[in-house]
Amino acid sequence: MKQVPVPYLFMRGGTSRGPYFLASDLPADRDHLAQVLISVVGAGNARNIDGIGGGTAVTTKVAILSKSTRPDADVDYFFAQVGVEEAMVDFSPTCGNILVGVGPAAIEMGLVPVAGPVTQVKIHAVNTGALVEAEVQTPDGAVDYDGDLRIDGVPGTAAPVALNFLEVVGSRTGALFPTGNAIDVIDGIEVSLTDVAMPMMIARAADFGVTGHESLEELDAMPDLFTRMEAIRLEAGKRMGLGDVTRSVVPKIGLIAAPRNGGNFAARYFMPWQTHPTLAVTGSQCLAACALAPGTVAEGLAVKPEGPAATVVIEHPIGVMEVRVKFSDGPEGFAFHSAGVTRTARMIARGEVMVPASVWSGQQGG
Repeated sequence: MKQVPVPYLFMRGGTSRGPYFLASDLPADRDHLAQVLISVVGAGNARNIDGIGGGTAVTTKVAILSKSTRPDADVDYFFAQVGVEEAMVDFSPTCGNILVGVGPAAIEMGLVPVAGPVTQVKIHAVNTGALVEAEVQTPDGAVDYDGDLRIDGVPGTAAPVALNFLEVVGSRTGALFPTGNAIDVIDGIEVSLTDVAMPMMIARAADFGVTGHESLEELDAMPDLFTRMEAIRLEAGKRMGLGDVTRSVVPKIGLIAAPRNGGNFAARYFMPWQTHPTLAVTGSQCLAACALAPGTVAEGLAVKPEGPAATVVIEHPIGVMEVRVKFSDGPEGFAFHSAGVTRTARMIARGEVMVPASVWSGQQGG
């Protein structure tokens, strides 16, 4: 079997990991690109045994980078969510955890020069059009991955990567609440259809017969829960203007509950057909906005911080995530202005991943 080598970095970003590529090293045609990524990950097998995927939705993610086409950005970041057991690729969402690794990867790839002890990388998230500023630690002229920051879901400590998200409201739909309602009722369940950084269907955990404090393993062992949530999610996608979302991971699902460990609220995040082991960065922003806005399903459950700037602490299955937010809630109504998180990243490997020549000849045209 002839194979084509494709250069890549293998990186952890936040609590996800996957290959990071230069766009110029991959086919430009979207359908052909999907087949290459399916091969790289080994999608279509629960263990991804014939690729470098990790057998879970948080380890079958791909970042594709290039010099930005926008004058206000340095790097274009194109995200792909590759399937685990299904040989498919969804190009519609973005991923905030993988985004954490984009700044370091862009510097490692030579797309952005080091600019002192801390290098700012302005990132255009192509899938959603969002603009994000990343602050990467670069003492001594190179990315430094060593540091004292610990994040729940990752062992040990590493250097901080601060992300400041701009233009997050209405990432796909153009509105905080795409239906114009803080609460919609679908099949007897109250949901808040919210679009901040990531379109989501958010509901009270109790309305689905769970506490919102279950472990990943407990939730993934509840097939009836997923069947119920998916039926409502499909209708939510239509109401949000996203069309038929049967094969799309957007909108994601969030179930919220009152906090138990000193946070502002607890959340369980679904991707949407598996439980996230922690919490997505983009999803955390959407959940925070829903918790802060009046009249949503979070009313009476979330402990609201004082504005206009605050840190929202969200309890997830194995810890917490902190989201820095700026918002206003006055006579002119509620407005969500910006969000930020500080996470960590690490380059795990660099080299070439092999793609069968029968999948791709290695030429940009095919």
